[in-house]
Parts: sequence; structure tokens; C-alpha cells
Amino acid sequence: MGKDQGVTVMEGSPLQSDGPEPLWRQAADAILQEIASGKLASGARLPAERDLFTRMSISRVTLRRALQSLVEEGVLTPSHGRGWYVSSKVPKEFPNTLESFSETAKRLGLTPSSNVLRAEQAPASLDEAEELSIAPGATLFHLERIRRLDQVPVAVDTSFFAASLVPDLSRIDFSNASLFGLLIDAGVDLARAETTIEAHDADPVLARHLDIDVGKSTLVMRQLIVDTVGRPLLSSTIRYAGDRYRLRTSFSRTGRPTGRNP
Repeated sequence: MGKDQGVTVMEGSPLQSDGPEPLWRQAADAILQEIASGKLASGARLPAERDLFTRMSISRVTLRRALQSLVEEGVLTPSHGRGWYVSSKVPKEFPNTLESFSETAKRLGLTPSSNVLRAEQAPASLDEAEELSIAPGATLFHLERIRRLDQVPVAVDTSFFAASLVPDLSRIDFSNASLFGLLIDAGVDLARAETTIEAHDADPVLARHLDIDVGKSTLVMRQLIVDTVGRPLLSSTIRYAGDRYRLRTSFSRTGRPTGRNP
């Protein structure tokens, strides 16, 4: 049995024994990458455990912990005496990096599309002007879309930004166009997003758009995207169907004291 240290995982990057994430999490992520890339399809059986821990050069215990974590996340289903299978309903994962919906879809091997509910210019209200640090009445572009992955409605995305950032917006077909892509092509510096996420029950309109029951839990993500000097550029509110969205993040402690606490 191999030791828990870095070798190539399947066909991906090597595990890092001194990395910020434990080996079992790295192993789980390697399997997730195989699923996201389509190499392990829905309903497929994973290679035998001995094959997996040999390829990853980890212990069986480490591998088992990785596999069990994916069962708890709804990604894998165990079958006694037969092995581990990719669930027929793998939760879609969104990153903790600033990534467009289209980029996320591509990374997951899915096809993005949108139903456009609103795409028009309007003067900025006092609240909108304050949020974007612009003059009240300045022209904003408002965009509201039902976002889909492989035709499955995942979220309703409502955004607004200064219309001056992108020319000829009225000519854009936002059922397929990437807003991030348009902004970046126009030279807009999308550096980071100040984000809050909270749970809300779906109202009748949102439930209809997402094809879910009224009152079902949704995740509401509010973002204010700023440039490298902190200038507000884009405000968005994205309301996700709760069972179709998962955000992974990690936390670390910096400046930890050494030695014993007094």
C-alpha cells in the first residue's frame, strides 16, 4: 500500500501531503473532477478501491474517508459487495472564485442557457446610485434571466450596472451571451465580489421560474462586484433552487500564536 504523499491522481494533479487541505479532501476533489469532466458518468461504477488508492498513493483508510464524504454530499452511492457508484443526481458545484455562470457550466461539462425576463435601460434610483457610487438618474442596464444548465432551471439572476460600460447592449442576445464575457471584452476590470448568502422561501413567481414548490427553500446570493481599487461595477442578486446549488469554500487561520495559551 502506498504512503499518503504526492503522486498523480488518476489523470489529474498530484496530491500534496503538505497542502492546505487534508489528503482525503484532495482525493474526494480528484474524484469530483473525474465526474465533472464526464469521465465518470451518472450511474457509473468507480474503479476498485485497490486501484484507486494505488493510483493516488494513499491508504485505504484515507480513500474510504474521501468516498464516504462524497456519499454524504450526495455524489456517490455505495452498493454492498459491488462498489461505489456515481449518483444519478449529482449536486452541481459552484466555486468560491469569481467565475461567470457560463464558465462554471463549461467547467462542469454542461450547456448554459437563459430565459431573458428583462433587458433594458433605466435611470438609477437613489438606492441603486448609492450602491454603485454613481449619480442618481444615471443610465443603468437592468438584466434579469432564468439561468439553466442542460435546460434545468438553476437560478434567477437579476443584475444592473452602468450602461456606459458596454456599448450597443440592445443588440446583445442575453439568452446565450455571457455578461461577464461582454464586460471583460469591453475592458471592465472585474476583480472581486463582496458576497452574502442567505436562505429564503420561494415566492409564487420564483417558484414558477425555477419549477419548484412555493415555500421551498432557496439560497439568495447578493454580490457587489468591484474593480482592483474597490470601485463598484455590477450589482447582482441570484436566487438559486436550494437543491441545485452548492458552494464550496475553505477557511484558514492566519497569525496563529505558537506555544500554549496562558
